[in-house]
Amino acid sequence: MSVINSNSNDFESVVLKSDKPVLVDFNATWCGPCRMMGPVLEDYSNENDKVKIVSIDVDENSDLASTYGVLSIPCLVLFKDGKEVIRNVGFIGKEELESFLGEV
Repeated sequence: MSVINSNSNDFESVVLKSDKPVLVDFNATWCGPCRMMGPVLEDYSNENDKVKIVSIDVDENSDLASTYGVLSIPCLVLFKDGKEVIRNVGFIGKEELESFLGEV
């Protein structure tokens, strides 16, 4: 499974109503750490199908960034059953990502 690009129009159906946990990556194209995070998330998504990974561009979806209190990027937010479970701000490597997601 690869990273899914989402936006304000489909966020509810893709993230909040998902039947599996969803890791949302709030990011921007101009953000260096966000660009570094992309391949880490892509690798993880190709090796693991327990978590859906969704990318949200904060410049194009500022309403979502505001709703979820995203003030710094990259910001990873894990949703389960439509609710935020945990978040991480800043770049993390693959091992840290696996630890962050735990036994999801």
